[in-house]
This record gives sequence, C-alpha cells and structure tokens, in this order.
Amino acid sequence: MNRLQKILHSTTILTAAAGAASAQEELNALVWCDHTDPALIEPFEAAHGVKVNLREYEGTGAALALLEQSRPGDWDVLVIDGIDVFRAVEAGILAPLPTDQLPTGDFFPEVVMADNNSVDGVTYAVTEKFGYNTISYNSSKVDPVDMESLSTAWSEKYDGRISIYDYYLPVMGMAAIAKGIKTAEIGSDDLAAIGSELSTMRSHAASVAGVVAAQTALATGEVDIVVGGGEWLTAVLAEEQPELTWTIPKEGAVRWAQSIGVVAGTEKPDLALEFVKYIASPEGQARLATSSCFWGMPANAKAGEVLSDDQKAILRWDQQPDYLALTQLYPAPDADLDIEMQDLWLETLQQ
Repeated sequence: MNRLQKILHSTTILTAAAGAASAQEELNALVWCDHTDPALIEPFEAAHGVKVNLREYEGTGAALALLEQSRPGDWDVLVIDGIDVFRAVEAGILAPLPTDQLPTGDFFPEVVMADNNSVDGVTYAVTEKFGYNTISYNSSKVDPVDMESLSTAWSEKYDGRISIYDYYLPVMGMAAIAKGIKTAEIGSDDLAAIGSELSTMRSHAASVAGVVAAQTALATGEVDIVVGGGEWLTAVLAEEQPELTWTIPKEGAVRWAQSIGVVAGTEKPDLALEFVKYIASPEGQARLATSSCFWGMPANAKAGEVLSDDQKAILRWDQQPDYLALTQLYPAPDADLDIEMQDLWLETLQQ
C-alpha cells in the first residue's frame, strides 16, 4: 500500500481492547489521526505493559461534546488544538499538569505557548507538535516564484487549479495576513477586508476540501495549489511525489500547534501523565512528527537527535528559525467574534 492509499484509508479509528480475557491495563485517549500510528503507540504499550485505546476525532467541538457526554473516568488523555485548551479548561475537562515533569526547557521557545496551555498560572496541557497553514503546490505545474507571495498564490492566473483547506480559522488568518492585518488583532471591523480577500480566493478555487480530499486532489492533479496546506499536507507524499511541496510566502502564514493533556476525573492519572511525558520525549516526538497520517514539527527540539537527516530535510528543520519568525498564530476570537467569523466563512463557501 503506497502513502496515498494509506491516507485514503485513514478514517476514524477506535483501537479495541485486547480481549475480554486480558487483564492488561488500558488507557483511553481522544486524539487526532497522527496518534493512531502503531509506530508511535506500540513502544509506549510495550514499555508500560498496557493497551492504549484510541478514538480519533476532528474539530474541538466534537471532542468537547463527547467528553461532556461521557462519565468521569471514561477518558484519560486528550489531544486538542493549542488555541482551544482554554475551552477545555473552562469546561472542567483538563486536569493540572506537574510542570517539573515536562521537558519544556528543551522545546523550541516559540512553541512552549504558556499563555495557551495555562490558565491563571496553572498548566493544563503541553504543546506536542506544530506546523504551518500556508501554500502547498505542485512545483512541476505552477511557477514557484508565484507561490512566494500571497498576492499571486491565489491569483486569476491559477483559476480553477486551487483547493482551499476547509477550516475557517487558518484560511481567514491567511486572508488577514494578505491584507496586512495581524491574526492576533482581528476584530469585527476587519471582517469586511478579510471577506473581500476570501471572495477573491474562492472565485479562483475549484474546491474547498478537508484534509484527505485536499491531499488527494493535489496528489492526483485535480488541483495544483492548496491554500491552507503545508508540510502536514505534502510531507507524507514527498517520497513518491517530490514535486509536491510547500512554502511560506514573504508576507507570512499561519502557525498551528496541538497540545496534549490529562483528562480531569481519570482513574489512571499516573499512567495518563506517563503517556503525556512519552509524547513529549525526544523519541515520542520524533515518531509523532513523522506519523503516517500527517507530519509536523516536534515541539521538543531534542527530537532532532532522533530524526534522520532525510526526515529533517522534509520537515525543513534548519529553516525553522526563519519560519517561526515569519508566521503568526491562529486567530483566537472570543465567542461573539467567532460566530461572526464562522458566518463569514459560510457565506464564502456558498459563493
């Protein structure tokens, strides 16, 4: 099975218990698809003699709804978008973490993100992986020079050859950056300008697609550019299709980060913490960074001692200082602004 086939077969995974007769201890984790790779999970299971049951989800709202409907103790570990940690804390879903047991001193300083992972001085999660929502493209089909600027990346020149990643926050963040608006400063008064840029983008796009559909469209030649793509979209395809690549335009792009924490009410707090510590370790980070579902940069810089030179080259390891300086975090709107942004996104999709 090639990498594209693996992507196409990457669907919601629930790893069942080893069997009714087994007395093996279990850990239940609600995760993104990159955590379902056996290469990541099996070393932890072997080291601790446990079975990790994984449930994959998409969208923070879906995870919070599932957790709120579950009984205390049903879930032990949660992976969540870094900007949404505060929502989980407000809902009473995450437990405090002992910061003295987390290797954040080895992290890239820009992705420790204490403001995101802590509330009122208490740490509830730790950044585990990051990357960029930017421009992915087929270098054999488009002019790479055009991809170095947001003014030309989604221009009329590529009409009908573009797909837009179907997630409003990073794509609206890119539209804001194209208009010279900082993602951290987006307000209601900026939505008209952002909406204008989104309309231009949408008018030249053949599709608005989720992760698998966008990857497939680029890999099969249905489109040549994915707005909102990045290393997470093309790295898993690099071995078989090296012409599929990505760049960060001169204006910048949006940086995503995902976090991991222990679910409040877990009956296995020690084991759950050990899993978080494993994921944050150099070995766990290297495996997570190169997961078969999607690649991304490890938060722990010491993972570079575990990754191969080829893997680091695909991740653009040596270029990270420039990328980190050039990119901005996801927009983090309050509840009212978030509703306005979602409404604008729906209007854009209907164009």
